[in-house]
Amino acid sequence: LQVWFAGSETGDAIADVLFGDYSPSGKLTASFPRSVGQLTMAYRHYNTGRPLPNGQDSFSKFMSCYMDELTSPLYPFGYGLSYTQFEYSEMNISGKEITLDGQLTASLTVTNTGNMAADEIVQLYINDPVCTPVRPIKELRGWERIHLNAGESKTVEFTIDRQTLGFYNAQGQWLTPEGEYHIMIGPDSQNLQTVTIKVENK
Repeated sequence: LQVWFAGSETGDAIADVLFGDYSPSGKLTASFPRSVGQLTMAYRHYNTGRPLPNGQDSFSKFMSCYMDELTSPLYPFGYGLSYTQFEYSEMNISGKEITLDGQLTASLTVTNTGNMAADEIVQLYINDPVCTPVRPIKELRGWERIHLNAGESKTVEFTIDRQTLGFYNAQGQWLTPEGEYHIMIGPDSQNLQTVTIKVENK
């Protein structure tokens, strides 16, 4: 368990988890590297001139990679363990185009396929692949914690609008550039479903 400094009731909470009275549901707030050679490591890094194809780890002199280990983190940002298993349905999105004043809804259904009630934290990430200034390869823009009994399913919805997609520039202005955006949903920053939408200033 990684419990950081959780306060005066930490001991009771750890005992509940270790003895199986409660399923853990915490998620990492940092990426854990496989070795010190990967430092510094952050999930929202900028792309390089030699990106990996489709996010896969493979060796090529034209790709960003190591000869002796994977480039991916040992435990990615947003990762967490549970005493049950969660199954994510295919992501649905209410449209593929949006105006600056409009909004879309991205949703999926999460099912507890195990035998124990537990919480899951569904995470929303976005990416603007072509932007000035350049943006990180993914940014956490929303999450929802849900409680599921064994065998139970719930639908999680996220609203996608200019507030979800935009950012502050160096002058303190909130910008939502036109163009394509990648919308990603999953249990952590590595295991994500992705759909592409287009923002137009009509």
